[in-house]
Amino acid sequence: MTVKRTSSTGRTTRRTTRERGRAAADRRAGTAARVAAPEQVVVTSPPPDPDYPRFRVDADRGVRLADVDPDESEHYARKKDAADELAKQRKRIRNLQARLYGEHQRSLLMVLQAMDTGGKDGTIKGVFQGVNPQGCQVWSFKAPSAEELDHDFLWRYHARVPGKGMINIFNRSHYEDVLIVRVKGLVPEAVWRPRYEAINQFEYALTMSGVIVIKFYLHISKDEQKRRLESRLTDPDKRWKFSSNDLKERVLWDDYQVAFEDAINSCSTPYAPWYVIPTNIGLLTRRSYELAA
Repeated sequence: MTVKRTSSTGRTTRRTTRERGRAAADRRAGTAARVAAPEQVVVTSPPPDPDYPRFRVDADRGVRLADVDPDESEHYARKKDAADELAKQRKRIRNLQARLYGEHQRSLLMVLQAMDTGGKDGTIKGVFQGVNPQGCQVWSFKAPSAEELDHDFLWRYHARVPGKGMINIFNRSHYEDVLIVRVKGLVPEAVWRPRYEAINQFEYALTMSGVIVIKFYLHISKDEQKRRLESRLTDPDKRWKFSSNDLKERVLWDDYQVAFEDAINSCSTPYAPWYVIPTNIGLLTRRSYELAA
């Protein structure tokens, strides 16, 4: 079978069905290659936009949280500045998620940690907007139940790791067992300190079974946390988020910073890296939010 096609010069050409099919297959292959192209860990010139590799914690050098500016926003001054790039990356995530689900060979575990008001819920909502819910699950971990306390500290987390083809997001995670238990003295150091190595072994075992593990610490300042807590009190739509316990936790800010820094530096590995992401709202962005409100 052949089809007629008129060129820009007015000449009529003929293409067989086989040729059309081959061209379509080439286009699909090109799209698939672009979607599945691996992210670069080390980028020289030019850096990607945004320059994410520099937020990755080097397993050898570690990170000092006090040296990371939570106001860092590169050249983005307003929310709409990132709108086009965000839409592009959401589309890419949806395409990758469909391929991951269809392939049914690997899975993704995304870990989110932050101080209170750090933006974990908003990150999940913003980044994974439009992802097929059949292939994505979010798990939030509160205080362990009596049954969970009867098992090793990783038991309840292991039960929620993603199966093949799935994306699972931990909103708080197994790192709580080297954070809150340390800061509040729930267990002695002889118990929580060896957990760093247990976590590394746990994450290594996951990667060996095909689970990609990436971890993000959403870094805000103490002043920004204060602003967000006050916003929850003054905004009727956000008031339900406020808890008096937030103020008790805020008193322990410095202790939590030390605990987060130690956990990140002890457990950022080549196979399960940590990224420290500045997540304060810049001055111009903050004003744009206030004007919009």
